[in-house]
Amino acid sequence: MEWVLNLFSEYLENDFKKRLGVPKPTIDQLWDVFKVLFPTTTARLLVQEPVGNTVRFKLLAFYHADEMGPLIDDPMGYIKDNFGGGKFKINFYQGMQFIATINFKPEGPEIWRDLPELEESKIQ
Repeated sequence: MEWVLNLFSEYLENDFKKRLGVPKPTIDQLWDVFKVLFPTTTARLLVQEPVGNTVRFKLLAFYHADEMGPLIDDPMGYIKDNFGGGKFKINFYQGMQFIATINFKPEGPEIWRDLPELEESKIQ
């Protein structure tokens, strides 16, 4: 979970500055806010898909915080086991507010190519 806190740190620090006027929150303050924030977050897993001379991002999965366990515990292993190799990104949100993104590039067969794209309208 520590890598997620590190990923969220810029978002959390900006929130401390804007809301509370605290320019440099301590790690304990960040952890305290993170513990409240994280359960309200969602994540989208996307893969970079070459299309002609450009790329698009195919939405593969959507997770509520309570569904992210395996993805958080071992993101590279989880992605490789469930979606194969490729260039992936995980975008984290709180409601519609973007928090952060992180990229992963596991090696292996591209299992994701045979999977349907998740439709935004079906995300709840």
